[in-house]
Amino acid sequence: MTSIEMDFFQWLGFAGMIFIVIAYFFLQLGMYDIHSLNYQLLNLIGAIALIISLLVHFNLGSFLIEVFWIMITLYGLFKTLRNKRKRDKKTKAQS
Repeated sequence: MTSIEMDFFQWLGFAGMIFIVIAYFFLQLGMYDIHSLNYQLLNLIGAIALIISLLVHFNLGSFLIEVFWIMITLYGLFKTLRNKRKRDKKTKAQS
């Protein structure tokens, strides 16, 4: 049997992958929706962990997809927080 040895950065990339998969799984279960702050943060943390891992064990295709994943997640996070602030202001004004 072959032993697989992983360094810190490989474990970090593995953890990042788990975060992204869990976020997507919870989305499919209906526990999160696409506007959920938890969904956005799990995606962001996972992608950042993968990027850090890829800086040590570089793969261009994986690196580029993670760069785009982070940019899209940051956009979604910004949009979610902006909409939450608008709803909070509207609720406050109605009180």
